[in-house]
Amino acid sequence: MTKIGRLSARSLALLLVLVFSPSFAAPSQAALSQAVTGEQIAPGVVRFWAGADAKAFALPSISLQRAFPATGPAPAGFAVEPMIELVDDITGEGTAGQRTVIEYAPGTSLYGTGEVPGQLLRNGRRNVTWNTDAYGYGNDAPSLYQSHPWVLAVRADGSSFGVLADTTYRVECDLRETGRIVFNAEGRPHAVIVIEGATPQDVVKGLATLTGTIAMPPKWAIGYHQCRYSYYPQSRGLEIAQEFRKRRIPADVLWHYIDYIDGFRTFTFEPEGFPDPAGHNATLHEMGFKAIWMINPGVKAEEGYWIYDEGEAGDHWVKRADGSPYRGEVWPGMCAFPDFTRAETREWWAGLYKDFMATGIDGVWNDMNEPAIFNVASKTMPEDNLHRADSELGGPGPHARFHNVYGKLMVEASREGIMAANPDKRPFVLSRANFIGGHRYAATWSGDNVASWDHLEWSVPMTLNLGLSGNPFNGPDIGGFAGNGDAEMFARWMGVGAMLPFARGHTGKGNIDKEPWSFGADVEASCRRAIERRYMLMPFFYTLFREASINGMPVARPLFFADPVDPALRSEDDAFLLGSDLIVAARLTPEADRAVVLPNGIWNAFDFNDGEDINLPRLFLRGGAIVPTGPVTQHVDEKPLDPLTLLVALDENGSAEGVLYEDAGEGYRYREGEYSLRTYRAERRGDRVVVSLAASEGDFATPDRELRVRVIGPDRREWLGAGRDGADVAVEMMR
Repeated sequence: MTKIGRLSARSLALLLVLVFSPSFAAPSQAALSQAVTGEQIAPGVVRFWAGADAKAFALPSISLQRAFPATGPAPAGFAVEPMIELVDDITGEGTAGQRTVIEYAPGTSLYGTGEVPGQLLRNGRRNVTWNTDAYGYGNDAPSLYQSHPWVLAVRADGSSFGVLADTTYRVECDLRETGRIVFNAEGRPHAVIVIEGATPQDVVKGLATLTGTIAMPPKWAIGYHQCRYSYYPQSRGLEIAQEFRKRRIPADVLWHYIDYIDGFRTFTFEPEGFPDPAGHNATLHEMGFKAIWMINPGVKAEEGYWIYDEGEAGDHWVKRADGSPYRGEVWPGMCAFPDFTRAETREWWAGLYKDFMATGIDGVWNDMNEPAIFNVASKTMPEDNLHRADSELGGPGPHARFHNVYGKLMVEASREGIMAANPDKRPFVLSRANFIGGHRYAATWSGDNVASWDHLEWSVPMTLNLGLSGNPFNGPDIGGFAGNGDAEMFARWMGVGAMLPFARGHTGKGNIDKEPWSFGADVEASCRRAIERRYMLMPFFYTLFREASINGMPVARPLFFADPVDPALRSEDDAFLLGSDLIVAARLTPEADRAVVLPNGIWNAFDFNDGEDINLPRLFLRGGAIVPTGPVTQHVDEKPLDPLTLLVALDENGSAEGVLYEDAGEGYRYREGEYSLRTYRAERRGDRVVVSLAASEGDFATPDRELRVRVIGPDRREWLGAGRDGADVAVEMMR
């Protein structure tokens, strides 16, 4: 590329005036000096710029959890050196931008790229980061609801690197050319951050260092959720909850879609169908259910509607390019949209949750927040709309700059409001739209999927790639949102969906019923067994969520994490790991005959005495692992964890180890030490296996409980033992 000398101070000043002027006139990208420079910001993490001028014109990062000042120049011989070019026309239509090219060696496998359809392995694929209302998306959809300009690369030797294009603008992530990762980004110059690691796990943890980790969720949020568009009126929702309890199918959460809203005016309740939301929520609580209700960003533009009037008085709305209020059509009709780029507006929005949460609402679903707009080709607001952003977000700018973070900023405000309303409870927010780093504020799901075998198959790789992109708390709409599907597909979907981090059954308006019992007794039995598995594994799931909150490791992990060098595992996306110790081998095709490649080493098959149900995934426990499990409960708070059952698989040396994390499941006292982290070890001594409590930390009072030990051997052999938790338990290994 052509190198141009540095701009004079006078030229820099002139360009700054242009950049921050209300008309958003952009300087010529090619006029900036372009000599790629790098600075280290953490061990193994280097931030690259197209040059000093590019760094001067770059906007503040919205991806990272905090500013990361340089600690020094890029280390000599750093393994990845991107080629970065600033261009005046990145799109062929006169839009300025930045092109970044990263070359990689043969045998490198590519992953991540956020929320994308299709298979796990991203080599040969192209996607565009532009949050899109993508109802019923297909395999070729370039954009879905969230944006993660991030690629994880795993080399042939298992060493890895990750690349983040640190920009909120639209980015084409082009992985179609072998040997090259290409980011074509619109808009202002931006940093390119490279994380180098010995393993893919190192890189994922490095990403978490930059973008943050999830907060520990309330334990009930890890249970099974039931939803549809819509359970109306409130008596219908109670009928569904009662059926779960009557049929002894575990569940923790009932969801409330938009039909509860009075004329779709956000933060209101429709008086005929939902005359007593507080009483309704109280009844659900008595049954052991939590209640989640939807809130959308579009505010009906109607004088006399108090939220609209407040928004008008506070000047909280997104503007058109000419400064007039923007209006777009969504469920209520013509709507105004809060400008979440303003701290004042986020504070106002957060305050709206106080009375809403006072009705006994436990969690909130922010939907339609790409933002989705009806009856326009773009499905969203004009890109030249004006956001009057605060200085920490880079100051005022066009919607093209803030589109991808609109949902992230919304859920940040929602979370703040929910926490203020319920300061002693952990918040739960689910968001359809988000941006990399937004996992700190909200869980997510894979959007409006389809009741098809393809979408069932994609449930696993979509969950895994989101986890590899920083968001461990996600999953699909179990059963498919669009369309009906059939009994066999639904049973299979429940089988795998109940083992993913976020487990929620859901379907769209006008579809058949899709509760676990809706397809007859046989499917109901499979669904019950699938969900019971989740609840028996709840101690393990909760421990994995705690790990995710500490170091960013996904709850559900790709199989190649078990052996990053093995090329046979690189494209395996019918199976996945929970943590490091448990393989879930799903049956995702109608024939259920696809062979799953297992990693080398000891992986002992087992089940929960639920038989050879073809609808349930096969389970394999790693040799050397101990996994904590509990009894089936109808919801997570039904009773204490007693007995505790440890699943043990010995390694080649006859030993194993595992951890169990416990706390109150709610509130924040765990931050003050009120938690329990217990390490168990198993050792074979002749014909016995002795399981001991090897270490314990934290002040949480665990119950005086029975400890059961289940040693899983090869060829489905098992040996059982029992005692008291905290004391040694010996298991006789009968030959």
